[in-house]
Amino acid sequence: MTVVWLVILVVLVVIELLTMGLTTIWFAGGALIAAIASLFRAPFAVQVILFLVVSVVLLFFTRPLAVKYFNKDRVRTNAESLVGRQAIVISEIDNLQGTGQVNVGGMEWSARTKEDGVTIPVGTVTTVLAINGVKLVVEERKEV
Repeated sequence: MTVVWLVILVVLVVIELLTMGLTTIWFAGGALIAAIASLFRAPFAVQVILFLVVSVVLLFFTRPLAVKYFNKDRVRTNAESLVGRQAIVISEIDNLQGTGQVNVGGMEWSARTKEDGVTIPVGTVTTVLAINGVKLVVEERKEV
């Protein structure tokens, strides 16, 4: 039975390495403990219980810490990286009329203001606050 647990362990580790999503590593820990129990000739039911208990304990108690530390240096990509950047209005932004475009880093985006009733004229420098669907939410940049 030890060989079966080791095969399960290897498969779970390979899946984790391919996905890097912190999804199967917890169950790999459970499979390792079950394999050790199998070496000590524990009954199969005990091995399965150990596998499940250790997997759940690892999942609930170590996952939040692992996610916190492994994702702290995550690089924002694509549209997410636009939040906080400056944008120049190339078509007047008016939420009520549903018009407005900005240029951010050489790319044109549809845009809207944070508050309805506010218009931002062409040429104004804005700051990207968020992304709502396919539109950037911007506000006029405040001078410091």
